[in-house]
Amino acid sequence: MSGTTDSDTQDDIRAEAMDEQKTQGQRVPENPETDPQDPQNLQDPQDPQDLEADEEYGDEDARRARWTATGTGALLTLAGLAAALLRLTGSAPALVPAAYALGAAVCALAAVLGSQGRTRRALWLLIAGVMIMAVGDQSD
Repeated sequence: MSGTTDSDTQDDIRAEAMDEQKTQGQRVPENPETDPQDPQNLQDPQDPQDLEADEEYGDEDARRARWTATGTGALLTLAGLAAALLRLTGSAPALVPAAYALGAAVCALAAVLGSQGRTRRALWLLIAGVMIMAVGDQSD
């Protein structure tokens, strides 16, 4: 073993490849580390725009999103259950309170997912739950 690391030899290999490209008349990038035409540089993990996007949403925003998803899911669950009970005591067809109860169950699942940090899925489940309740209300 020579004791050199891969990073040491990679610079030598890159220099040899650049010399070979020059002799063959091919385009040689000025800075191979940031060349946009190099397939290795397409997924740069240290891209400044990626780092800014990660820093844009901090822990406080994630906490707020969890609380919002959980609170909204719980509120819509209670509203759906109350509407199901009110429609059950009235003269509405059985499909209406069942739709409200099903929508409330979906919103309850969204509240659970929201509390676990799955806020995108919780949002879509909240939308689906409200749509189920609206369809049930329209069938009245």
